[in-house]
Amino acid sequence: MVEMSAEPPGPGLSTLSAMVATEPTTAPDPDLTAAEVAWDLEPLLTGAPGVEDATGTGPERVAALLAEAERRAEGLADHRGRVAALDAAGLAGAMRELATVQELIERAGSYASLWFSTNTADAERGALLQRVREQGTAITTRLLFFELEWAAVDDERAEALLTADELAFCRHHLRRVRARRPHLLSEPEERILSEKEVTGRSAWARLFSELTSAIEVDVDGDRQPLMTALSRLSAPERDVRRRAAEAVTEALRPGLRTRAFIFNTLLADKATDDRLRSFPHWLASRNLDNEASDESVEALVAAVRARYDVPQRWYRLKARLLGLDRLADYDRAASLETDDRQVGWAEATRIVVDSYASFSDELAGVVRRFIDEGWVDAPARPAKRGGAFCAYTVPSVHPFVLLNWTSRMDDVLTLAHELGHGVHAYLARDQGIFHHSTPLTLAETASVFGETVTFNRLLAATDDPNARLALLAEQLEGGIATVFRQTAMNRFEHLAHTARREQGELSVEQLGELWAQTQAELFGDAVEVTEGYRSWWSYIPHFIDVPGYVYAYAYGQLLALSVYRRYEQRGAGFVPQYLELLRAGGSAPPEELAAIVDCDLADPGFWDGGIDIIEAQLAAAEQAARDAGRLGA
Repeated sequence: MVEMSAEPPGPGLSTLSAMVATEPTTAPDPDLTAAEVAWDLEPLLTGAPGVEDATGTGPERVAALLAEAERRAEGLADHRGRVAALDAAGLAGAMRELATVQELIERAGSYASLWFSTNTADAERGALLQRVREQGTAITTRLLFFELEWAAVDDERAEALLTADELAFCRHHLRRVRARRPHLLSEPEERILSEKEVTGRSAWARLFSELTSAIEVDVDGDRQPLMTALSRLSAPERDVRRRAAEAVTEALRPGLRTRAFIFNTLLADKATDDRLRSFPHWLASRNLDNEASDESVEALVAAVRARYDVPQRWYRLKARLLGLDRLADYDRAASLETDDRQVGWAEATRIVVDSYASFSDELAGVVRRFIDEGWVDAPARPAKRGGAFCAYTVPSVHPFVLLNWTSRMDDVLTLAHELGHGVHAYLARDQGIFHHSTPLTLAETASVFGETVTFNRLLAATDDPNARLALLAEQLEGGIATVFRQTAMNRFEHLAHTARREQGELSVEQLGELWAQTQAELFGDAVEVTEGYRSWWSYIPHFIDVPGYVYAYAYGQLLALSVYRRYEQRGAGFVPQYLELLRAGGSAPPEELAAIVDCDLADPGFWDGGIDIIEAQLAAAEQAARDAGRLGA
């Protein structure tokens, strides 16, 4: 059972309604900025297997974790050449020791990465992150033989071993290792690729992160972090949005060629990896990692592209609501709120806790722990990594959430979203390190579900037609961004990877043209793609960190909407099934996990069903606009 917080229950619906309808908050500035909401990374450094808790600095204790991992890896080296001869008990013992090595490395890596993410300009933090990557890679490289030898075991013997109860904690992981067998190289080749990764892809990704985190935007004489400036695109006043967009474009300009070079280098690096590993196209390796067939991903992308009329219909409606003939790209996020009020941290957390409690007291208890026990870092600071994420870390500790809080209502939904990731990771901790996390295709399920619960809670508490329209618009735009815009980003990646392989290095202008082309397909004639917007691909980390990642957002959103529909149909009786899904982590293929909540991912019409839900939200927003008298005669 999840330990429940002693914090009293959150407010009821009447209180939530008052929150939405009241005048702008008078909360003190630290509450609006979430200035005191910082995470405590200490748990990553304590209680590690085989490491005595020390009182040294963080870097010194990270070194102790890696030293213990190195010691254990030396012991595992005795299995070289003997993996095929292991019986079930022997294989289970070796896998448990491998799990311990992986935990030690991931504790060290999580600490270094999270410490760095809050101040990417700090040289000490950057040096520690690089040192951990180098040492961690050296340790895992020594153990490459184990997976290679396991992959080489003949199918009949492997299947016989995998039926043993002793291997339940790593069974699916071992199956996934064997699924990569056609793309594995010899051990010397794998060692070279692994060791060069530290000074190759991961080093370029770190440089990109440092460069984008250091970008400051001069908005009307006020220098702001990039993420803070981008939040101004939701301002109700068009001139504010336009000036913010122009300022962002200007801030992106100085380092644009450098970021384009980084992207080009990583495009070429991936092409080399794919050629060496015999992957037929640029997305094939990501699909394999996601446990998704090429055909299912192609069907997803095709289904979404075929329904681009949905976002275009919304953007035309939004232009009318804003009194414009046509939106520009910087108008898409414009708020329909009439007062544009700010939301303090205390109010936001009350809303989210109460929303989760309306579904499950158990989940609400986990959410309270994130808020109360230093599992969240919220303030927007100079040099802090942009955006928001949840780091799973290791099952023996707990997840951590990073935000860039700007005290807007959409930040409340972002908080609910990231805490969905958090509760998923927390409930799956009993699966152990091999099955703790899911493929990317299922990674958004709990986050979108939690965000949707929170949104519907807010909507039910709102009677004012204009406020309802604003909330519906917020949710609809989230679905459009996650499903349709991420698919357009997938198309940009597809064109960029393909062109790089066929034409060689791509210029800034070529990349801008590919970006504008894929965005124009999404927007149709409903949105003008401005000249400045052509460079905005260049701050998006997903293209750099995890090539091919973005389609998983659409996959996860449509799956999550279908899961939420099951909840609407069944009510409280659905809750145990949903919690079972979260607790399962990544212990089975996506199709089996989705079946827990009665979703059939093999059904070609599955994606259209999720898109229909978004279209229904659009119809509700159109009705709300009429009810609010915003469309005229």
